[in-house]
Amino acid sequence: MSEPTQSISVRLRRTVVQEGYVSVPVTEDLLQPADADGTRFLDGAKVLAAATLLEPVDGWLPEGSEVEVHPIQKAPDDPDVP
Repeated sequence: MSEPTQSISVRLRRTVVQEGYVSVPVTEDLLQPADADGTRFLDGAKVLAAATLLEPVDGWLPEGSEVEVHPIQKAPDDPDVP
């Protein structure tokens, strides 16, 4: 029979990072106002904002994960958890 041991619970947090590719249609509202010569350019911030509203073409692909000590330590909700 083994002797009982002492332990302490540590709350961890895992962040999973996924990547995906989207095709953002170029529309009038994504363009900056025309220059003096009539040239128009895409507004990068508007393109990126529009991209976040779309679903990736091939779904989300895992890129990585990170485990860290949770900044707020508290007792487990279930008292039976070791």
